[in-house]
Amino acid sequence: MVKHVILWQLKDELSDSERAAAKADIKAGLEGLAGQIPGLVSIKVHTNGLESSNADLMLDSVFEDEASLKGYAVHPDHVAVATGIVRPKVKSRVCMDYED
Repeated sequence: MVKHVILWQLKDELSDSERAAAKADIKAGLEGLAGQIPGLVSIKVHTNGLESSNADLMLDSVFEDEASLKGYAVHPDHVAVATGIVRPKVKSRVCMDYED
């Protein structure tokens, strides 16, 4: 199994209501990919970090293998969510992929 973990920080200029909406939209968009992409075993977006966190959202996903992760990266449904929902609201992204 391959784990794909991403931490995002939302753009500073977003109001509290815009931040809440962005978190909900990103969560719905990414979790909506479950069952749609070959090799995607599980996908969860965490939006309620503790006050000690310096990230606003975390993607926790599992793939069958590295080839499945590579397929996810270019899958049209994922690309649509990433370009249409995630990137317009995010100022920074940190990613770690590893075998588990």
